[in-house]
Amino acid sequence: MPENPIQKRLVLARNGQDPRVIGRMESGWLVLADTQPLAGYCILMADPDVESLNAMPEAARLRYLSDTVRVGDALLQVTGAERINYETWCNLAPSLHTHIVPRYAHEAPTQRVLPMCVAYDVARARPFDGDADAPLMNALRKLLDITPAGV
Repeated sequence: MPENPIQKRLVLARNGQDPRVIGRMESGWLVLADTQPLAGYCILMADPDVESLNAMPEAARLRYLSDTVRVGDALLQVTGAERINYETWCNLAPSLHTHIVPRYAHEAPTQRVLPMCVAYDVARARPFDGDADAPLMNALRKLLDITPAGV
């Protein structure tokens, strides 16, 4: 039985029941975040579930990190972001997942230098919208050559 939110999302992703899933990568599932304080904010969840990068064998670590950077490259291309921030904490939900956050030149100077979760009210940001977010998700699927489960 899933114990934390990441484990629950992994079950939904595997079963094709999460509309936020962009697709299956070699190391896990790429999803659009529940809210979009910055357009294109994604999360890569390791599958199989593991508590941290340090708990993975070397080859799996390299696959996960490579997939993470591939997502960043695709986001740079699709969103026109200035750079990508990568955040892997696993403190609240001890299941490996990385927040992949596009950062934009149009952000206020005081916000641009802070982590997204400090600079923005993530809980009050625009929620995921399957219709509005579909073009971005489809562009990422094409660039990354990935699909959701069951597609």
